[in-house]
Formats: sequence, structure tokens, C-alpha cells
Amino acid sequence: MKITFFGTTTLLFDDQIFFDCHFTRPGLLKYIAGSGSTDKELADRLIKTHRIDRLKAIFVSHTHHDHVMDAPYVANCTNATIYGSLSAMNVGRGGNVPEDRLIRFEAGGTYAVGDYSIKVIKSVHSKPTALNNDLGQEITQPLTQPARLRNYKEGGSYDFIVRAQGKTYVIRPSFNYIEGQLDGIKADCLFLGIAGLAKADILTERKFFEETVEKVNPSLIIPLHWDNFFTSLDKPVKSMPSFVEKTNVAFHRLSLYCEKKGIPTVTQMPLTSIEL
Repeated sequence: MKITFFGTTTLLFDDQIFFDCHFTRPGLLKYIAGSGSTDKELADRLIKTHRIDRLKAIFVSHTHHDHVMDAPYVANCTNATIYGSLSAMNVGRGGNVPEDRLIRFEAGGTYAVGDYSIKVIKSVHSKPTALNNDLGQEITQPLTQPARLRNYKEGGSYDFIVRAQGKTYVIRPSFNYIEGQLDGIKADCLFLGIAGLAKADILTERKFFEETVEKVNPSLIIPLHWDNFFTSLDKPVKSMPSFVEKTNVAFHRLSLYCEKKGIPTVTQMPLTSIEL
């Protein structure tokens, strides 16, 4: 299984399924005061370079801009179907994705895409911040670009259990959990959002690991949501601004935990692929 990482939480499985879709990374000032549109030149180049010509589906974990902004354009370029919440459907409609390629998923539902089985699990976004205080709010009308980045409301958060080629992958984009939600689920690989880990108290950290890593008992952990999504993919990778997250601390805490439990962890750089 080839898995390509495009930063934040955007993962491409075997050139066929995206989980989230974010290439365009507007700067922080534009996020605060301006509006943004998909960088079509960049998207076209990435689609060509990574040979994304077999794409079937885009599953959206939630509808903040750094998870869904480029889904409509990529879906229209590849004839892929967008799966997501009502808010994701309205992002797709704003980007003129045909209704027959918009599927509103349900928590607990399982969706077959080619040889893949994807189960959608209701989740919880990480704790709100000054830049991110719209949790639970929905996008109720088609969202047309250019759009204020703050208009990409969270719209509900979801995790994914992906089964393919005899293996199971769990994708948890946000540093949070619903107690018991992963009971009985085992994974070969856990993609784990760590944005918020550095600021968590010891009890919260311990409970988070109990409800994620210890439940699914993965053979490998790959952290997500650690890179600075305000920095272009054309520039060197940076960690999140320190006032948002101390990424070095988050990595250190994850590494200590994995060392104690004997679980390998690999940091995948944006624009790279690995075989699992």
C-alpha cells in the first residue's frame, strides 16, 4: 500500500482515495483578514507529479479550510466523489461538484470504494483556540470561493477505519477522543493527530493515548497535524508557530510514550510516499 502525505492530515491511499484534501496553504494574515481560493496551478502540478489519475473518492474528516479547501477542485479534475458531512456537501456544491458525486456519510456507516472498505466513526475536534473557536457550527449554504477562511466551519469531526489488502488503518486527525469509540478495533497502522498534545495536561495525555493507541494496538504510529499549514508546500517544511503549538514538545511526548510501549513511530514528511 502506497500512502502519500501532503501535510496537515491529507493522506492519499494508493492514488485512489484521499482522506482530507488540502494543497493550498494561505498565510496566517490571509486566514485572519482575507479570503482564499484553491491554488489551481499548484493543485494541477501535484495531481500530475503524483499521478493522481485513478482517484475515486475524497473522505473529509471535518470542514475547516486546512482539511477540505481543495476537495471540490480536485474532485472536478479527477471525477472523484466527495464523502462527508452536510458541511462538506456544501463545500462541494460551492465548487460546482455534481450532486451525484456528493455523498453525505453517516457516523457508523461503512462505504465500499473499489477494494477499500471505509468505516466512518464520530469523533471530537481538538480543544478550541483563538484561531479555531467554531466547533459544532455547520456550513449551511454552498460555500463559493474566494471565501473567508473562517467561513470553513468545523461541521462535525470524524475518524476513519480503512480496510484494504488485508490490513487495517485507523485515521484520527484530531487530538481528542470519544471514550469507548474504538473498542474492539485493531489496526496495523494508526495515523494520529497530535496538534494539542504539547498543551495537554498529564491526565488528558494519558487518557488520549489509552483511548487511541492502547485500544487499537497498532504496529506503527504516524503522527498527523504537526506541520505549519500556513506555509506553502513549495517552501521548506516548518512546524506550527509556537504560540499555536510547540511541535517539538508534542513529538517528544509522543516519542516517550512509544518508547515506553515499544511501538515504532515514523514521521512522514509532506510530499513523500511510504509503502506499508
